[in-house]
Amino acid sequence: MGIENMIVGKSKRVRVALSAFAIGALGAGVVIAAPWSTSSTTTEASIELVSTATCYDMVSIAIGGRGDTPREGVKWLTTPDGERLPAAMSGDYSSDWIDQAVRAPNNGNVVPDSYAAVYVEYPADLSSYENAVQTGVTNSQTIMKSITASCPKTRFAIVGYSEGADVARRTAMEVGNQVAAADGTYGIVDPSQVVGVVIFADAGRVSGEGPFPGAENPFSNPDGFDTKYQNGNTAIPGQGALPGTSGGFGALDGRVASFCSDGDLTCALPENTSLIHLAANVGRQVNADALQNEQLTPATGADLALALGRIAVNAFNDIASQPNWMQSDETFLDVLIKVSEPNYKPSTVTTPVSAKVDGEQEPIETGQMVDLVYLPQKIFREITGFISSNQNTVPVIMNDPYGLTLGPGSGHHFDYWRDADAANGKPLTSVQYAAAWLTQLAEQANKGEPVKTKEVQEKAGRAAIETIVAPATTSATPTPTATTTAPVTTSPAVTTRVPVAPAPAAEAPAPAPASEPVTTPECTVPVEGETPVEGAPPVCVTTTETPAAVAPETAVPTTTAAVPAP
Repeated sequence: MGIENMIVGKSKRVRVALSAFAIGALGAGVVIAAPWSTSSTTTEASIELVSTATCYDMVSIAIGGRGDTPREGVKWLTTPDGERLPAAMSGDYSSDWIDQAVRAPNNGNVVPDSYAAVYVEYPADLSSYENAVQTGVTNSQTIMKSITASCPKTRFAIVGYSEGADVARRTAMEVGNQVAAADGTYGIVDPSQVVGVVIFADAGRVSGEGPFPGAENPFSNPDGFDTKYQNGNTAIPGQGALPGTSGGFGALDGRVASFCSDGDLTCALPENTSLIHLAANVGRQVNADALQNEQLTPATGADLALALGRIAVNAFNDIASQPNWMQSDETFLDVLIKVSEPNYKPSTVTTPVSAKVDGEQEPIETGQMVDLVYLPQKIFREITGFISSNQNTVPVIMNDPYGLTLGPGSGHHFDYWRDADAANGKPLTSVQYAAAWLTQLAEQANKGEPVKTKEVQEKAGRAAIETIVAPATTSATPTPTATTTAPVTTSPAVTTRVPVAPAPAAEAPAPAPASEPVTTPECTVPVEGETPVEGAPPVCVTTTETPAAVAPETAVPTTTAAVPAP
């Protein structure tokens, strides 16, 4: 992560102290950024440009970690009118970290010129973590919008690692949670165009979450990709180091792979480590690069003091905006964590101000007297809350968090290239699995195959069921042999689960004469676990029921006796 020079190989005590400072004072600076990249760039004197007018069936938007971003000297991507975009083609910029995943489809597996990967340019540093990540999100969206303007049928994958993983998560969340305009268009791109999202070391990961959030099988595979990632359904312990960045992916649920390795504190930080969480939030708002390089100087100290002062003021204002805060279970540490989030928006102060009477001492407000009554209980909650929310803070700090996460050759932040375990049901590394998935998505895009998402399959299933059930609700006296319904079939490439949906409501038919029975065929829809036979008609049963004479406005319930299928 670029802080190797902080570990000087002194005594164990010094190493522990530096580790505590690394994960605490620098916060996200240590836990999020990848090692400085040794990626290569083009150094031609005359820089060529690559236009978005060249269309591909699928493009991967790749976001590297700290220092892993295109710099001056590459062939920049441009719009058809020559406007420079913050991206470079993967052939003109290479990453030591995520090339293995994003360039896999071009390794002889996909038709040439059908697939491309572009690397996003963004600060990729820690001088202002939030600014860097937000710039990466904006640039990623700009690239997708520009490509879509020239090539509206292009599909996208979003891939990020380390600091770039935060960019990838936020970009995907914004795309997936868009609301379409009245004309059906979207502000970024249509979520259906984003067919896959790959996040290595997800700092926004939720505790207990599997690698494929929102998927039908969240611990084994994303929707539409039948290759299993692993056996079992045990989640990696802990949660992301930046829980304030977590959230659902909306329409992209089931199309996301969020990989995390046990011991990688970026995504598997033990719970009940509130002080580390607070320190990480502070680290996102200071110049961690300067702190790392210059240590504590008047300039870096002033930067840190400014951030801490801003958080303290926001904390007291937040408490003042809650008249009943003393009676609540929220602790002061909870407030500090809440207001230390970089995207925190201060609340309006609502605490009433007492009226002053001329010549008299200001009276004590009733609410203030009540607060005094609750003070002992509040102090008790503060103490117990602090202890319970930091049960794992000291063990994490004492367990050399730097070495655990970032140690050369052993840090778990680099496990994604070496975490295969065939003996225990995990034959591929996380990067290899992502490469295989991206390759399949690129092949599907090249062939023009529909995006096999859960939402699309459910819509197809509902449409098929409505086609089967419709004759039973629209025909008054059909005969069993007069109804012909096409069976539901499944694609040999993907196993489709057809949900059983209720038949659409129909208007009440005119009452039949009392002397005439009503015969209604009902077709059995295949249920989960059954495989329909292509070309074979559905099994139908006949229901015969003779209604009694009733008033015209009264509906009669129908009972159905199932007739065994021949």
